[in-house]
Amino acid sequence: MAKTEAVGEKAGRDSGRLPVPRSRLGLWVMGLFPLVILGAIVYVFLTHGSSIVGAPPVPADALLKLSFERVVFEPNRIVAQVRNTGPAEATIAQVLVNEAIWNFTVAPSASLPRLGSATLSLAYPWIETEPVKLTLITSNGLTFTHTTEIPVVTPKLGWRSAGTFSLLGVYAGVIPVYLGLLWLPFLRRLDDRWLGFLIAVTAGILLFLGVDVLVEGFEAAGRVPKVFHGVVILTTGVVVGVFGLLAGGRWSMRFGAGRSEESRRLVLAYMVAAGIGLHNLGEGLAIGAAYITGQIALGALLVIGFTIHNATEGFGILGPVARQGVTLVHLLWFGLIAGGPTVVGTLLGGFAYYHILATFFFSLGAGAIFYVVYELGKLILSEEPASREYAVGFAGVLAGLLVMFLTSLLVTRS
Repeated sequence: MAKTEAVGEKAGRDSGRLPVPRSRLGLWVMGLFPLVILGAIVYVFLTHGSSIVGAPPVPADALLKLSFERVVFEPNRIVAQVRNTGPAEATIAQVLVNEAIWNFTVAPSASLPRLGSATLSLAYPWIETEPVKLTLITSNGLTFTHTTEIPVVTPKLGWRSAGTFSLLGVYAGVIPVYLGLLWLPFLRRLDDRWLGFLIAVTAGILLFLGVDVLVEGFEAAGRVPKVFHGVVILTTGVVVGVFGLLAGGRWSMRFGAGRSEESRRLVLAYMVAAGIGLHNLGEGLAIGAAYITGQIALGALLVIGFTIHNATEGFGILGPVARQGVTLVHLLWFGLIAGGPTVVGTLLGGFAYYHILATFFFSLGAGAIFYVVYELGKLILSEEPASREYAVGFAGVLAGLLVMFLTSLLVTRS
């Protein structure tokens, strides 16, 4: 009797619930049904929205927005890539160069749909010492301006130009990191107290790099058209950087290096190198983009500044493994992982720089670095009493921040 009543109560509770499909087809139908309704609602508002809610107080034409994605300078010619980031179709009617109306050609069309892009070409005898101000005038009279303070000939992708940008990345990233790795024999002779201090210095170095690259990411996000939500791209990059490095470290510990203390420190050193490499990728983007626009001086000060500044990064990689030492193969991989992305960054910055791309890579590096700082903090707290004094750790972090700040003053910024 009691069992019958329990069954009856369960049937009563389930009577008000939606049925769960038993077949796979039924499950997919129920899963797609809300999307079909959503699509129908969107379609109705796109096609009959004005008749439902009335005409908006501000016409869509008044909210047009054209964004310059890239401006390329060729001898006696200017080529601009433009995207419509406004809510409605925009038509380019005229182009001004330094306040003068100038003839132009456009492909594929002067009328750009929402999020559509076009390439404008102007035969214009620009001069390197004179700024160039491009102004687009739409068919309804709105104007959008882009100014290049120091125009220079934009290099085209080829063996010679690619080699030039690659060498710049080698000078700024690869060589300094390897120079920092040469400190390993010296560091291995330090006692435990100084090794704990060294790990804290590494945390300070990475903390500086993480904040620095995050600031660069916010600046790049501010230049992303609002329709693409630069801050969301920035947040996504940080999350991917954190969890990507977390997954890589866990995978290495489980399937690769093993679970010993030495293996854990080796994996952490590789994580430090990866975080620094992602930072240097963003740094290379900035260098390459600034190089083609003439915004930074490519003289001895630039090379010397980055060499000194990035040499501390190689020093930081050695923190987790200074006690046990590593083989030459690992050292070679450390330098390649940490410094090699600088070369990739300079190539992307010189030939394919876009603010969306820069925002994502900067934030990716920030997320990875902050996760490595967290792992280094755990390592510092797990050290034996001789090396876990909080005063020593605090002093090491401050020392790392100070070293990075002082060496950053030698770098010529755009």
